[in-house]
Amino acid sequence: MSLVADILPEIKMGLASLLVHKLRSGLTMLGMIFGVGAVVAMLSITAGAQKEMMSYIDLLGVNNIIIEAKEAVDRNELQARRVISPGMTFRDFRSIKENVQGLEALTPRKRFKPQKVLPKTSAEPPILIGVLPNYMQINSLRMVEGRFFNEDDDARSAPVCVLGESAKVNLLGYDSAVGKFVKINDTWLQVIGVLAQQATADSGVEGLEVASGNNLVIAPLNTVMRRFEDNNSYLKDEIDGMYIKVASGTDSIETANVVNAILTATHKDAGDFAITVPAGLLEQRRRTSFIFSIVMICIAGISLLVGGIGIMNIMLATVLERTREIGIRRAIGAKQKDIVRQFLTEAVLISTLGGLIGVAFGFTLSQIIASAAGWSTVVTTSSIVVALGVSCGIGLLFGIYPAVQAARLDPIEAIRYE
Repeated sequence: MSLVADILPEIKMGLASLLVHKLRSGLTMLGMIFGVGAVVAMLSITAGAQKEMMSYIDLLGVNNIIIEAKEAVDRNELQARRVISPGMTFRDFRSIKENVQGLEALTPRKRFKPQKVLPKTSAEPPILIGVLPNYMQINSLRMVEGRFFNEDDDARSAPVCVLGESAKVNLLGYDSAVGKFVKINDTWLQVIGVLAQQATADSGVEGLEVASGNNLVIAPLNTVMRRFEDNNSYLKDEIDGMYIKVASGTDSIETANVVNAILTATHKDAGDFAITVPAGLLEQRRRTSFIFSIVMICIAGISLLVGGIGIMNIMLATVLERTREIGIRRAIGAKQKDIVRQFLTEAVLISTLGGLIGVAFGFTLSQIIASAAGWSTVVTTSSIVVALGVSCGIGLLFGIYPAVQAARLDPIEAIRYE
C-alpha cells in the first residue's frame, strides 16, 4: 500500500509533465505506437495462419494419407501417359492394402461431376463420389440423420446415397431428407443419411482438390462404378483417388514414403499421382510460420528500438530543462531514488501510453490486412499482453540512464543552473 502511495504522486507528476508538452510527447510515442502495432499485427497474422492451417489439417485428418490421380486433360496427353503407366487402378489399391503395414483403414474413390441433378438447384451442383463404407471412419464423419451405407449396400450396388449438409439443403431443403430421392444424371438414388456440417478451409495444396465435404453426394463404390458413366471417362483413371488412415502410433510420413515407393514402381515413375500427408503439411507450415515470425519480430524490434532511443533522447532533454527543479527537490529533502523514480515513471508512462495506442493501431492494421489481402487474422489476449509488456520494458530500459543522470546532479549546481 505504501508503494502505491509513493508511486501515485509520481504518476500524476509525470502525466502533468507530458501534458505540458503534448506535441513532443506525441511524437516521442510514435516509435512505440508503430512498433507495438507491428508486433500485434504480426502475432495476429501468425495466429490466424495457424488457426486456418489447423482447420485444414482437421479437414484432411492428421493421421490420414490422401492420394490423388493426376488425370490427363486431353487424348494426346492420355496416350503419352498410357505408354508408361496404366494410371491409378484397383491393382494399386490392393498392392497398398497387402504390402503396407500399420494401416487402419483405406478406400478407393471414384468421383463424378454430375451433368444433371434433380431436384434442380441454383447453387453449385454437388459432387458425386463413390467410396467404401469405411470412408466414414477414415474422415471421422458424424451423421445427423439416418445412417451411412454398409458393406451389404456396397456389395449389392444399392442405389442409395448419403448427402453432405450443403447438398441436402440445396437439393431437398430443410425438412428431413431420409427416404427421399435425388437424381444424378440418369440414376435415382435414395437418401439414407445426412452428414453433420464439416469444417471447411480456404487454403489448399498443389495436387490436391479439396471439394467442400458439405456439398457431396456419397454413394457406395460399387454403385458408382456400375451405375454411372462419365462422358469423359476415356480420360479418367479407373479410380481417381484413395484415402488411407494409419493406425495410432504409426508414422504417417514414413508410411506415405512406402506408399509412394510402391506407386512409383507400378506407375514407372510417370508422375501421374500426388500424395498428401497432413502431418507433413502441418510440420512444414510450422517451420514456415516460425521463420515468418522471426523476420516480423526483427522488423518490429527495429521500430521498438527506434522508439526506445526516442524516449531516451527526450528524457535526457527533459532532465536538462528541469535541472533547476531537480536541484530544488533535492534541497528540500528528495533522495536520489525519488528522482530516479520520478523520471523513470515518466519514461514508462510514455512507452505504456504509446503501447496502448499501438495495440489499437495493431488491431486496426490486422483488420485492414484481413480485408485487403484476404488473410485470416486473430488478435489474441496473449499478443496484447506481450505487446504491452514489451512496451513497458522498453520504457524501463531506455529510461534508466536519463533517470540516473538526473539523480546524480549536484543539488547546489542544479539550483544555480539557468
